[in-house]
Parts: sequence; structure tokens; C-alpha cells
Amino acid sequence: MQSSRPGIASRLLDPAFVRELEVLRRRLEIRARSGASGEHVARRRGGSAEFQEHRPYSPGDDLRRIDWAAYARTGEPVLKLFRAEEDVIVRIVLDASASLDFGEPPKIEAARRVAAAFGYMALAASERAQILVAGEGLTREENPARGRSGLHALLRALDAIEPRGGTDLPRAIDTLLRKSKRAGMLVVVSDFMDGGPLATALGRAVAAGHDLALVQVVAPEEIEPAYEGDWALEDAETGATLEVTMDAAAIEAYVLRFAGLCEELRQIARRLNATYVRVRTDEPLESAIRRLVSRSID
Repeated sequence: MQSSRPGIASRLLDPAFVRELEVLRRRLEIRARSGASGEHVARRRGGSAEFQEHRPYSPGDDLRRIDWAAYARTGEPVLKLFRAEEDVIVRIVLDASASLDFGEPPKIEAARRVAAAFGYMALAASERAQILVAGEGLTREENPARGRSGLHALLRALDAIEPRGGTDLPRAIDTLLRKSKRAGMLVVVSDFMDGGPLATALGRAVAAGHDLALVQVVAPEEIEPAYEGDWALEDAETGATLEVTMDAAAIEAYVLRFAGLCEELRQIARRLNATYVRVRTDEPLESAIRRLVSRSID
């Protein structure tokens, strides 16, 4: 008897989503500042690079990269993209702590799909993509995949991630930095409900040359709580309980604290020239991925 459960690909990357990603991947520029041969092709000139593909011109692009011969034939300006000897690597740090199991659907589902989207865009461009699982430190690393042939392994690794335990994102990022031989794109997908010195760790990542993107996954009830009366709240990661009366004052205090967390992430992104996008679990992901590719700060 065959299982009625949808396949990994259809759960994480449905056909309509893939069509959107095919368009967006051509606009994704990676700003890694590595001096090694793996520096992204958009930043290389000369050397042993080979032609990879065209993409449409966008305002602000380097005019020296326009393919004038193609423009003469079609009347549409396009850029020539080249592949260097060694492609850039996109490292996706996915928070798998117990707090990601919150919500309906759980936040981990949106987090997996964001990671799958970035992995797809990298692999479809013949880059390398790696999934790194963060809990109380860096708990698991998948071998980097390269090209479209590595997509199934990447999706299988994401599908196997289950949220449990606590979180220590700064420790996970510092471990990654010690192990990384060269810079690339660093995508951190989390709810960022971690009291550790995150800004310091992220600053070290940017100083090491990584192109940083922060993706905050939130459930709608975390933004607009609808609780009233007396509650015994349990911390999903530590198991500690707290008895509270959810009156107007308590809800206002919570909303202000949550808004403060989001503002802190915005300030980190501005200071580090990084990207920050907030993803709600009750909204389509396409808009969030477009904002990530366009380097937004929500």
C-alpha cells in the first residue's frame, strides 16, 4: 500500500513556488567578500571564468556587464553572468529548537520551506548549498550539495529536522565561523527568541566576509495574542512554567517586548548591511522570498 503523504518536493517546493524561484534566482546577488577563488562570479572580472547565462538588466547594475551583442539582436538589455573556478556556497542555519514547534501550522514548516527556497536558488544556479541545524549550538551539518542533482538530498535533510530542546544561536554561528574555510552567503532562519549575544556573533560573521540574511519566522498569535484570563505558560525549550493573568496591561507589555525584538533585528541588519525579513506562518512565502532577494529590511 502506498503512503498518501505528499512527497518531500511537493511539500516544500510546489510547482508554482518553483516557477517563482526560477525567476528570482536570476536576481539573487551574493555579496561575499572572500579573496579566494570562490568569490561570487558577479564580483569577479577576468581570470578563468566561463560564461554561465544571461539575466535581465536591472537599474543599478554595472553597465560594463551588459551583453551588447545580445542587446543589438533583441533590443532588451541583459547581463552576462560568468561562473568562476569555484562557486560560492550558501550556508543555511536553521533553528530547530522546540519553540519552532509552536503555532498551527508549526513555525518549523515555514522555516523548512524558506530553507528549501534558498537551497533551490543556489543549486539551480550551479552553486553549493549547505544545511546547518542549530539548537543548543550547531547540532548537525549536512554535506554541501552542488547543482540541481543535489536538491533531493537537501530536501531530504530538511524534512528530517524536528524541533526539540533549547537554542543557542550565537554558539552555533561561532562554531560555523571556526569551521568555514571561506566566506559565502549566510542565511539564518529562526524565531530569534534567544537571549544570547546574537549581534556580536553576527558581527563576527560579517567581519569574516559573509553576506548575511536574517529570516524571522513567527506565528500570527505571537504578533497579536488573543489570550484572556489566568494562564500557566510553559517555556517550550526549558519546560519552566509561569502563571500570568492576561489582562490588557499584560498583553500590551508583551506586544511592546515583541516589537522590541523585531526592532533589534532591524537595527542589526542596518548596522551590518544585512537583510532582515519577517515571515508569518499564515501568509504565502512568495512575497517573503521576493523581499529577501531584493535585500529588504522589514
